Amino acid sequence: MKPAPYAVNARPTRGRFHTEPEATTRSPWQRDRDRVIHSSGFRRLQYKTQVFVNHEGDFFRTRLTHSLEVAQIARSMARHLNVDEDITETIALAHDLGHTPFGHAGEEALAAAMKPWGEFDHNTQALRQVTMLEHRYLQFDGLNLTWETLEGLVKHNGPVTHPSAWLREHDSQFCLKLGSFASVEAQLAALADDIAYHGHDLDDGIKSGLLSLDDLVDVPVAGEALREARALAATLKDTTTPVALEQRIRHETVRRLIHRLVSDVLRQTALNLTALAPGSADDVRHADRPVVTFSPAMHEANQGIRTFLFARLYRHWKVNRMSHKAKRVVTELFDTLGASPNLLPDGWNEQSCAAPNEIARRRVVADYLASMTDRFAMEEHRRLTDLSVPG
Repeated sequence: MKPAPYAVNARPTRGRFHTEPEATTRSPWQRDRDRVIHSSGFRRLQYKTQVFVNHEGDFFRTRLTHSLEVAQIARSMARHLNVDEDITETIALAHDLGHTPFGHAGEEALAAAMKPWGEFDHNTQALRQVTMLEHRYLQFDGLNLTWETLEGLVKHNGPVTHPSAWLREHDSQFCLKLGSFASVEAQLAALADDIAYHGHDLDDGIKSGLLSLDDLVDVPVAGEALREARALAATLKDTTTPVALEQRIRHETVRRLIHRLVSDVLRQTALNLTALAPGSADDVRHADRPVVTFSPAMHEANQGIRTFLFARLYRHWKVNRMSHKAKRVVTELFDTLGASPNLLPDGWNEQSCAAPNEIARRRVVADYLASMTDRFAMEEHRRLTDLSVPG
């Protein structure tokens, strides 16, 4: 099927920072996706926190499984809207490459520590990861992704109105038009992120015992999905144990929740596109509002899900305790390594020594910390603070 006129156009792409011959067997977006999947940053997502720290259980989501779920939802929506599935999937897979260990707790700690030294946020860090911190290729640092993928990565949540000094410098060399919206494909990845984490955080919260199915009764959308799942279960012949039945009801509830959210996005986005009538991807970029959205009613319901999760899961006292410990680990690592950069391991130490000023040295420390998995950060903290642990 011919792509929609507002889909990104791979022939030609706007190019890469370092000129390369195009692949003969893959589109530019497929090549970008493959580079992301083979990157060290992507592999490290396996041991980075989503909500529960890695050692709390083998079956909770991690940043890696979260990214895979986002990519699945995003790609399905892209297919329905007849836009490019490959770049949608690429942006979804790469969107969390800049996340610190310990999830949002780690990011909050590192952002606070970096505030005097140029700030920190995971979206900008993802761009740093794919443009300079990956060291896989002889010809260049980074993954040398296409302009369209980099644009989607940095702007999938909307125009960047207050870019950091580093992002401004990067943009001066390879302009990503920070003040405009990103493509339909990038916007789909952003909404898929919301849908995925609301679904799987509810699922993991119940699996952990911090939430129960009954807690969802009055939660927008989730409560309706739960009532439908329980009604369906009541019509089936009872061939399983009560515990196993509850597990299946939980899965059915989450499945129905995700279906409702996705269906609403597709309906509302089709209406938005009809009203805008974009003839190109640039028409989407230059619109005065995003085109990929929930309906007003579902937007409000989605906020209700978010409010519930913050109050009952993300701020649960057990999660708070783990977050408190995680922030302390990140803060102490930053303070120790920032004050004594000679403690950095080989490679990072050389970068610190070559840094022209204290701001650049602190940025090296932030890059080092952001690259860590949960368990590596805990081990590094012990190596630097516990005399009984070899350095």
